[in-house]
Amino acid sequence: MLPARLREWARELGFADLAITGIDLADSERDLEGWLTAGFHGSMGWMASHGTQRTRPQELVPGTRRVICVRMDYWPEHGHDANRLLEDARRGYIARYALGRDYHRVMRPRLKKLAERLAAATRAGGWRVFVDSAPVMEKPLAAQAGLGWQGKHTNLINRRAGSWFLLGEIYTDLPLPVDPPARDHCGSCRACLDVCPTVAIVARYRLDARRCISYLTIEQRGPIPERWRKPIGNRIFGCDDCQLFCPWNKFARPATEKDFKPRHGLDAPDLVELFLWDEATWSSRTEGSALRRPGYGGWLRNTAVALGNAPSDPDVLAALATRSQDPNPLVREHVGWALAQHAQRSRSLLY
Repeated sequence: MLPARLREWARELGFADLAITGIDLADSERDLEGWLTAGFHGSMGWMASHGTQRTRPQELVPGTRRVICVRMDYWPEHGHDANRLLEDARRGYIARYALGRDYHRVMRPRLKKLAERLAAATRAGGWRVFVDSAPVMEKPLAAQAGLGWQGKHTNLINRRAGSWFLLGEIYTDLPLPVDPPARDHCGSCRACLDVCPTVAIVARYRLDARRCISYLTIEQRGPIPERWRKPIGNRIFGCDDCQLFCPWNKFARPATEKDFKPRHGLDAPDLVELFLWDEATWSSRTEGSALRRPGYGGWLRNTAVALGNAPSDPDVLAALATRSQDPNPLVREHVGWALAQHAQRSRSLLY
């Protein structure tokens, strides 16, 4: 059967799994409307700018009848221990998906090859591939296809593989047989809600992006609100806490894709060293990486916050002082905050 052949081709291309679903997202459309009305998307205006194209695949790609969903594991098997790293305030924490090559660059060409192979075998008239690159409801589609269920943290969870994986989709006009949706297996567990540093999971299955560290350190372009700077700790790009403490991730599978291996020691980097990178060094070390998204100024902003939460040793203070008059006001303001944190601690030790 064609679905079985598709799964075989997908595995040959490095994908861990493949499933197929239809295009009815009526429930997800209502959920999205409520989420947007609550303002939980923050400054991510693109979440509301495409009308119903996001929840009606046939409007985005006319003729779409099915969505082929794939996943690819990214957990670094030999990376630095993530939980210990969060406790080491002198080092920076980077979300595990961003330690290697940008997943868009890894997955999209392979997904295109899969679509081309499908088209050659069936003479399909229309298809389009997506990897977090257009108004696509990738998690609801993947859940509907049976690749997993959306947990209380809203990430997709697979019973046999946890949640450390990335998603991609092929919209096709082929009337392929669909797979059954996945059942929710979160039960009464509250691990992700209780561990979130900024209480961004405001209710079960409800995430306020404005409070999420991933949003604050990646999508937020301006200053990070002061109330969230201490809870950010040493997280300089994204946050994995809700996944690190999810019991289903005891079944997580390490990445088999070499491009996802950590680069430049970024699985446990020294904060002072990162903060002293000039723009040329930053550009070189982050080439082909998702770490480019917040820009150099955003990188320094995030690292300044982490240094403000680091121990008040001479190296930390000296590094911050080098950028106290930075020409970028965004950087300068966060460095000022960080230095003020250390000054406050110093005064508290005197009295």
